[in-house]
Amino acid sequence: MKTCLIVDDSRLIRKFSRQSMEALGFMVSEACDGQQAIQSCEAAMPDVILLDWNMPVMSGIEFLRVLRQTGHANQPKVVFCTTESDAAHIQAAIEAGADEYVMKPFDHDTLHMKLQLVGVA
Repeated sequence: MKTCLIVDDSRLIRKFSRQSMEALGFMVSEACDGQQAIQSCEAAMPDVILLDWNMPVMSGIEFLRVLRQTGHANQPKVVFCTTESDAAHIQAAIEAGADEYVMKPFDHDTLHMKLQLVGVA
């Protein structure tokens, strides 16, 4: 079974994303900031990460840079799920190692399409 880590400080977004990912057959874990996400990845690297940008403690972009610098052999696919829609944010996310980018609010079908684009759904 494929695994997914949802990293978002919004409990509502985590709940919606969990329902979508579980409907697609993923085993889901959650983190409410980048620091928790690092700890979760150290314990068990997921297949895919749904990542928010703006969070307390450690932002999504900071987390992504740390994740990609670990050199872990099984790097997960990372889909940014954020309200940050300008070209500079999208460029920064791709440069930091994001595989795809989806704008909030998003629906189940949009998320599924993005997961198909990165080859995990």
